Amino acid sequence: MPELIAKSALEGRRVVLATVTLAEADPGPITSIALYPGGAKAVAKGLKTLGLAMPSPNSFAEKKGVRIVWTGRDQAFLIGAAPPELEGAAVTDQTDGWTTLALSGLAAADVLARLVPLDLRLAAFPVGAAMRSGLNHMNAVILRTGDYAFEVMVFRSMARTAWHELETTMHMVSARMGVKI
Repeated sequence: MPELIAKSALEGRRVVLATVTLAEADPGPITSIALYPGGAKAVAKGLKTLGLAMPSPNSFAEKKGVRIVWTGRDQAFLIGAAPPELEGAAVTDQTDGWTTLALSGLAAADVLARLVPLDLRLAAFPVGAAMRSGLNHMNAVILRTGDYAFEVMVFRSMARTAWHELETTMHMVSARMGVKI
C-alpha cells in the first residue's frame, strides 16, 4: 500500500515586503463544531475540559495555544487540539480543508482592507475579533490576533489564489508608501 505524505498547501511560504509579513501558518488540527438543537449544555461541558466555551458571534478565544473561533450561528472551529467528547454537536475534522495565512506588520490592515469589505480599524475590529467574509472573491475566516496581526483562513483549494491576492496587494501598498523593494 502506498504511503501518503501530508503536505501543506503552500509548503511553508513566507514573504516580507516593506512593513508587512505574509506567511503560511500551521495552526494544528481544525475541528468544526456545529451544535444540535438543545446541545449547548453538553458542548459547554465538553469544552470546559479545555478551559473554553462556545464563542460569542464575531469573536474567538484562546487558552494554552488552543482556540475556539466563531464561524456562524451555533458553529465554531476548535483549532490547535483534538476535540474532547462533545455530545450535542456534529464534530467534523476540517484540518485538511483549510489553509491559514498569517499577515502581520504596521501596514497589515491596509493590505487586508483592499480585499475585504470590513472595517479593520482596531476600534471596530479589535484583537479577539473573528469574521466570516469575502477575501476578494473567496470565502474566508479572518481573525485579529494582534494590534498589527491577522490570520486569514481560506479553503485549501483557494490557498494559492489567496496568497497571490495578498502578495499582489502587499506590493501595491508598498508602492503607495514609497518603499522600494
